[in-house]
Amino acid sequence: MALDPAIFLAALGITVLEFTEAAAVGLALYADSGKHTAFLYVALGSLVVLVPTILVGSLIGLLPALYVRLVAGVLLLYFGLRLTRSARRSVVNARKGGQQTEHFEKGIMATGFSVGAIEAFEAAIVLVGLLPNGFVATLGGLSTGIVLVVIATYALRSQVRKVKQADSKIVVSALLLSFATFWFGEAVSSPPDLVLIPLFGGFALAVYLFANHPSAPKLESASVGA
Repeated sequence: MALDPAIFLAALGITVLEFTEAAAVGLALYADSGKHTAFLYVALGSLVVLVPTILVGSLIGLLPALYVRLVAGVLLLYFGLRLTRSARRSVVNARKGGQQTEHFEKGIMATGFSVGAIEAFEAAIVLVGLLPNGFVATLGGLSTGIVLVVIATYALRSQVRKVKQADSKIVVSALLLSFATFWFGEAVSSPPDLVLIPLFGGFALAVYLFANHPSAPKLESASVGA
């Protein structure tokens, strides 16, 4: 049976689009923790959705998208705010000349899993519609897209480790808050994926200003001097 190029390209496009977002979070989590298991949790979250999508096809479409997005949004909002405070502590500690070494938080791993799952779910909504029209082409586009994203992520992993811990936390928290806001928006409307760019820029600036605000260190210095 001939491979339908239109279905292949559609599956490839949605896979690259959604999993690039998941990979970005995985890279940011890896930069903060230095642990390759950050990618593992993102991959596991993706597999939890992709395997049933391929095996049972349209049944994945029966999942309530509204509740999936709301739950994901709440989780990412919680961990994003938590990591914002952690970024603040890292900046304060760096100003004091200390070298802070934090344990990698299990909550961040849960976030990686949820990001992988929700992005796979977003892709699955489209893939479910393609599978009946061209199973081989859909599977081929999905597989090719995953391979491309994995290769790009692998190529970038060494670069992100050069980022300072405080800066990596600012990036991670901005990403999580951006995705949380985006998925809350998707629960009530259909915002374009490109809105993630200004969302990330705004949250990155806000988290940076919060983390680097000078008032807290001054108060701490005053209390020490007293």
